[in-house]
Amino acid sequence: MANGNGWLAKFNMDEIMNCMHCGFCLPACPTYRETGMEHASPRGRIALMKGVAKEQLSLDEEFEKNMYLCLGCRACETACPAGVPYGSLVETAREVVEDGKKSKEKPSIIRTVVFEQLFTKPKRMKLLGTALWAAQATGMQKLADMTGLINVLPKPMAEMQKAVDTVASPWERKKRQSIMKAEKETRFTVGLFTGCIQDVMFYETNQATARLLQKAGCDVVFVENQSCCGALHAHSGEKDGAMGLAKRNIEAFERANVDFIVNNAGGCGAALKEYHHWFHDDAEWKERAMSFVSKMRDANELLSELPQITFSKPLNARVTYQDSCHLAHGQGVRNQPRQLIRCIPGVEYVELTNADSCCGSAGIYNITNYDMSMQILDGKMEHVKETRAHYVVTSNPGCLLQMKNGIIRAGMQGKMEAIHIMDLLDRAL
Repeated sequence: MANGNGWLAKFNMDEIMNCMHCGFCLPACPTYRETGMEHASPRGRIALMKGVAKEQLSLDEEFEKNMYLCLGCRACETACPAGVPYGSLVETAREVVEDGKKSKEKPSIIRTVVFEQLFTKPKRMKLLGTALWAAQATGMQKLADMTGLINVLPKPMAEMQKAVDTVASPWERKKRQSIMKAEKETRFTVGLFTGCIQDVMFYETNQATARLLQKAGCDVVFVENQSCCGALHAHSGEKDGAMGLAKRNIEAFERANVDFIVNNAGGCGAALKEYHHWFHDDAEWKERAMSFVSKMRDANELLSELPQITFSKPLNARVTYQDSCHLAHGQGVRNQPRQLIRCIPGVEYVELTNADSCCGSAGIYNITNYDMSMQILDGKMEHVKETRAHYVVTSNPGCLLQMKNGIIRAGMQGKMEAIHIMDLLDRAL
């Protein structure tokens, strides 16, 4: 492409031109449904990308605002008859936005800390988890909430912290075995992708996942030197950082030499399964990434492929399921979680209206776009109320926190519990 700014050439014009402007994506898009504005739809955003790529429109704050108003839920990909990979297009658009800003000024301190000093440093993430545990264990979090001191935090974070369960202590985390052997005959050796936030805030969910895999006949390896999946970087226009994290994970799991790599976070899984696309210009790393991706399974997928686990504890509860966008739309995993839930004795399963419509979490969207996120969440909770379920089940940590917050906002504490599917299944073992 002939233009004076090389980073504009990052746009994939072939995929942009594949958009037929048919409008099938419009009713699937949460931000279009909420606003009714064309520029808040996938079709509209693709038109804006085309204009910027052809230098007919400016790479300005308005373009940035429209690209970041997108949740990245990828429901439009499910609806699109042309198969336009909108998720990768919007990631590229954000990368162009960030490259353009970096050419004029240094990134903010907060952005530098988050993307270069925190999520890329597993030890620092663990220290963050220890600090959170200490705040909970000493009652500081509760005191700050009661006295209103918590409100010194930005409103999104002050509200979200109410939904955070007690995190594991550093001593509890040290008890983890490096390998958890299968209960009976070993069918496969699997490496568990523990994630960054997942292993800090939802440590027990990872342990529950390992116990379920043990029960299903797997030796579970907690692979050393793995890192953040890179999804947050990719979604935020930091593609080079995402690729660096991907290389770390590929190398770590190559050394582990496992049969499968298993994750229990829909958002992470979608990124992990797309590593080979990130390295389209690097033949060596693309090949290594393809080998990595070939082994990648969501926990729901692998548990559904293995002989059915026997659940011995009836739950006797009404259960509904909220799809993780990146599990349903990004990976096509829809039926397996529902099938697993139905295997639990005593469960009455009820389908949630528009279950595959985004809850508004979308990574850190509920912090960066708080008002729109809560608008989407409140609409979601109206459908959740209709189910009269005791449990609303999710397959992603961000969705879980969002649904917990939704229950609080709807005044349904004590009547309904939001829970990760691996924790629900583990309770029934």
